[in-house]
Parts: sequence; structure tokens; C-alpha cells
Amino acid sequence: MESQIQLKQLSTSFCPDLISEGDGAKVRRYIGTHQNPSLDPFLMLDLGCSKLPVGFPDHPHRGFETVSYLLKGSFCHEDFTGRKGELHPGDVQWMTAGRGIVHSEMPMSFDEEASGFQLWVNLNKANKMCAPRYQEIKSAEIPVYKDDTMSAKVIAGEVFGVKGPIEAVTPTYYIDFNMQKNAEYEHVIPRDWNCMVIVHKGALIVQGNGKELTYGHCSVFKLNELQEEKVNIKSLRDDTGFILLAGKPLREPIAWKGPFVMNTKAEIDQAFKDYFEGVNGFEGSRTWKSQNRNLKYGRSSSV
Repeated sequence: MESQIQLKQLSTSFCPDLISEGDGAKVRRYIGTHQNPSLDPFLMLDLGCSKLPVGFPDHPHRGFETVSYLLKGSFCHEDFTGRKGELHPGDVQWMTAGRGIVHSEMPMSFDEEASGFQLWVNLNKANKMCAPRYQEIKSAEIPVYKDDTMSAKVIAGEVFGVKGPIEAVTPTYYIDFNMQKNAEYEHVIPRDWNCMVIVHKGALIVQGNGKELTYGHCSVFKLNELQEEKVNIKSLRDDTGFILLAGKPLREPIAWKGPFVMNTKAEIDQAFKDYFEGVNGFEGSRTWKSQNRNLKYGRSSSV
């Protein structure tokens, strides 16, 4: 019975400082720093804000997935295969880089800030060189669970029978909750899954410990390999928003340098060689330049 399921133990809670990323964008980094070095299968998680002229111009990836979830503003995306798209509030882009992607991600306004999350999800050895894939889901297409006190936008995973549309290579929960004041919710986390909660609006407490978490704060929970456990959230303000992120660890060696994440140093060296030579998944990358790079100069992205 669910009432017998124990609460997960907290590992740490913190609010990361703002750091620079990309071409001058400011982000708070929740995974991949001294405060939370790793959370297998997740490599990195940022909550960022940016407006032109800063952004994330042309750069490659190999060996993992990137997940972009926009909270406000607008972002445009373009890759070296000619694929283009835009993200608006509530939209998600789940990109499997696999053997190779070169792309550009830029805000679309000099006046309005775009803000949102970017998550890096590791791929297992068998899928690191898979074909690239996009899952682009508009906000209106993402299923939402609602009751009188809360709503849950289910990007990946499940809440009360509502399942997210994302087909994740690595088993993952990615859910955006919105709760009214004094609302309380418990979510059962499978055994042997890592889990964290990140507040992007309002205030809440986790596991009844009395410590108030506000915008920018997160809580990371201890892994339990033996049994499922639950996370308890109580909202302290109306319109409190938070992300529940959980995933099954891969427990594989990680070799990581810059935009490439593989299992060995030799594979990292090969990734750089392939990229600079424009082969093995990076064909055409050496001569490609994004059109949306022109946005930072106030020119049309079609120039």
C-alpha cells in the first residue's frame, strides 16, 4: 500500500549561483558542479535566462540527449541538416544527439528575456552512436493532470494515469507541477532511481522538513537501490511551480569533454577527430553556418 512507502531521504538542498554559459547567457547549474557533481543518468541541468545578442551559437554534440523546456519568451533552433524550429512558453524539444548534431539555439528578442531549463541526459553505450532524433512537442500537446489544488504537465513519465508523450531512451520522469497554497502531493519514485526537485516559481517544503525552498532552489534525494520511496511536496504559496526530475542510473563509465560525452577517452578523441574532419555523423558540418546566428546582429535569421 502507498501509505507504507517511506519518504526518500534528502541528500542536499541549495540554490546555485548564476554563471555564464554559451555566448554570454546566465544560468543556474543544478547538476555538474561541486554542489551536485552528478546525478546519473543526468549529466547537467541549467535554468537560464537570455535575450539577444547573447545565446548559444553553432556547436556540436555527440553521445547524449538535450532537453529544452521553455518557461517564458521564445527561442529558435537550427541544425546542420537544415532543420529549424521555434520554442514558445511550455514547449519542449527532446533532442537525441546520438552520433552527431551541430546546431544553434538563440533567443528571438532583444527586449524580452527567454527563460527555461536545459537538461542533458546520458545515453547508454549501445545508443551513443544512434541516429539523431527530435521529439518536439508544443505546449498544447503535452497532457496535463488537474484537480482542485494542482496541475501537472507530464513531459515524460506518468501522474495519476496521465502519461507524457516523450519516448525517452533512458527511463525518465520530467514533470512540471503547479500547486495552490497549502496543496500537498506525494510522488512515488521507483527503486534505484535518482531524483530531484527544482523550484521555478513560488515556495514549497519537501519531506515535511520545514525548510522553505523558493525560486532557484532545489532538493536532491538519496538513491535507494532496494525499494521505491516517495517525495512529499507542500506548497506555501499560490501558483507555486516546480520540476520533478527522476531517472534510472546507467552505471557506465563517463568520458566527457566539452560537447561530447562517451565512455572512454579514445571515443572522445575520435569524436573530436570526426567533428573536425566532418565525417562519421558530422558530414557537412565544417562548412555549415546557422542562419539564426544573424539574430544577434539585429538581422533576419533568413540572411
